[in-house]
Amino acid sequence: MGTDERLREYRGKRDFARTREPSGRAGTAGPRPRFVVQIHDARRMHFDFRLQVGDVLKSWSVPKGPSDDPHDKRLAVPTEDHPLEYEDFEGVIPKGEYGGGTVIVWDRGTYEPLSHDRRGRPVDFAESLERGHATFRLHGAKLHGEYALTRFRGGQDGGDDNAWLLVKKGAARSGGHGTPDPRRARSVRTGRTLAQVAAQDGED
Repeated sequence: MGTDERLREYRGKRDFARTREPSGRAGTAGPRPRFVVQIHDARRMHFDFRLQVGDVLKSWSVPKGPSDDPHDKRLAVPTEDHPLEYEDFEGVIPKGEYGGGTVIVWDRGTYEPLSHDRRGRPVDFAESLERGHATFRLHGAKLHGEYALTRFRGGQDGGDDNAWLLVKKGAARSGGHGTPDPRRARSVRTGRTLAQVAAQDGED
């Protein structure tokens, strides 16, 4: 499947004459896979967790945000693949556009795929996601260490068969950041809060 096909859903939901979001025409993969966590003040405040897999960012909406406490099991709902350039996107999505609201880049960096089979042999990361369980180590400005994404059948209401859990593995990190108050959190890219981005980048 080519990049254009992977991004068909993403592009179909957006009018690039109105939104400043990238269309996905110029992204290039670096030597190490990337990750980004964005805070999105949309109809419902949430965090977007994205992992580079090949030429796209695989994406999940995480309502409570990632945590560095292994006891926290964070619901993660898959969303459409995003272009690689989305790692840098910060700004205001206009009202009326899909996902309208303010976005900041809370954290970003690289990650190491760690998935393996029962014999300890490495498993391709895309394949591990297809199977429903992937482990990886984050190297971000705020998030560090090993995490796992696991698909589970039947959400709390028994009706969601495509929900995942995002969980920190190992011991809690001393001096970790935890999950921030999204309205007070600052962008790792520009140092701005959601309110500052909304005021500076909003529609005239």
